[in-house]
Amino acid sequence: MPVNNYSVTEIIMGSIPYGADLIEYLTKTAAERGVTVGMVSLIGSVSEASLAFYHQDTKVYANVDPIKTPMEIVSATGNISLKDGAPFVHLHMILSSANGLTVAGHVNRGAKVFACEFTIWRLDGPALERGHDSTTGLQLWK
Repeated sequence: MPVNNYSVTEIIMGSIPYGADLIEYLTKTAAERGVTVGMVSLIGSVSEASLAFYHQDTKVYANVDPIKTPMEIVSATGNISLKDGAPFVHLHMILSSANGLTVAGHVNRGAKVFACEFTIWRLDGPALERGHDSTTGLQLWK
C-alpha cells in the first residue's frame, strides 16, 4: 500500500455519556461528523469492558475475561477508517484497577462508560478502506 499524506482538518472533542457503549458512541459520532479517516484518543474510566487479543498462529481474536469492575483508562488510542463503506473505529486500551494492576487489548463493543472524554482528529486525505488480508487474517487497510 502506498504511503499517503494527511493533514488535520478538524479536531472534535467531547464527553461520552455515562453508561454508553464506548465503541458504539465513537462510531456514531464519526458517522454523524462524516469522518472517513482519523485518529482517536480518550481518557476517563469504564464500569465494565470487553477486550480481545489476536492470536497470530490461529488468526482468531480471543476475548479477554470480561471486566466487570470499575477501571481507569490509562491510555486509549486508535484510528477511524472505512469498513464496508461505513466508519469503523479500531481502538486499543490499557485499563488500571484500584490496586494499579493493568489489562490491555483490542476494545470490543461492551465497554460501558463511567466518565470519558474523547478527541477525534479528522484527517484530510484519501479515505482508508479495510479489507481482508490473507496473510494475517485481519481486516487491514487496503
